[in-house]
Amino acid sequence: MHLNAEHDSMGVLERSFELEVAGARVPGLLWSPTDATGPRPLVLMGHGGSQHKRVDTLLARARRLVRRLGFTVAAIDAPDHGDRATAEERARRVQGLQDRIAGRRPLDDTARQEGARRADQACPEWTAALDALQTVDVVGTDGPVGYWGVSMGTAIGVPFVAGEPRIRAAVLGLNGAVPGPNSLAEPAKRITIPVEFVLQADDELVTLEHGIALYDALASTEKTLHISPGGHLDTPAFEADSWMAFFARHLG
Repeated sequence: MHLNAEHDSMGVLERSFELEVAGARVPGLLWSPTDATGPRPLVLMGHGGSQHKRVDTLLARARRLVRRLGFTVAAIDAPDHGDRATAEERARRVQGLQDRIAGRRPLDDTARQEGARRADQACPEWTAALDALQTVDVVGTDGPVGYWGVSMGTAIGVPFVAGEPRIRAAVLGLNGAVPGPNSLAEPAKRITIPVEFVLQADDELVTLEHGIALYDALASTEKTLHISPGGHLDTPAFEADSWMAFFARHLG
């Protein structure tokens, strides 16, 4: 894997990369300490629906893991998102999500079917990205790997983590197990690693019942459920401290 443009920001080196997986172009970013030498833990971050690999919240989270824990962090654009979509398509996705939240319309069968299709494409892309990242000196093949991804990051992350033995710990949430086709419950039953799971009690897109059902489906013997007041976009900032401690405990 070739790492391209570099950007140094207060001790965090950001480098871009690009892969081709099944004929699709997959752009990504790798963050590491500026003065890093030798392998260190890696956290893969999956962005939410209508977002991209360098959305402000993900970027802040990545820089925090790098600065405070000395980890490396990587993200890729999901199918049909970020640099894999036109400006018009990106705007349409953002507006669609805003309209669904404003109208309090939970994800329906069509949305879940689209999510399953996207996950089918994204999972091998994440595997290819991890394969490539482990050839980079600051990651290496033997270091521990974690996954962070909520909302769409969980729709993709649950099947990815279920099938990827290199992942040792994961933060998931803001999604649920809805009975019927494309349920996330089935791959969740194959996840046995430590998981921290976050939900919002008044989530406009995911009912609390379905969110708890997904948490219950996880086969992990070490798992923690955090439920906070508020809607889909209202996860408290202090949860980031818990995620930091979680990854430090299991990857550090």
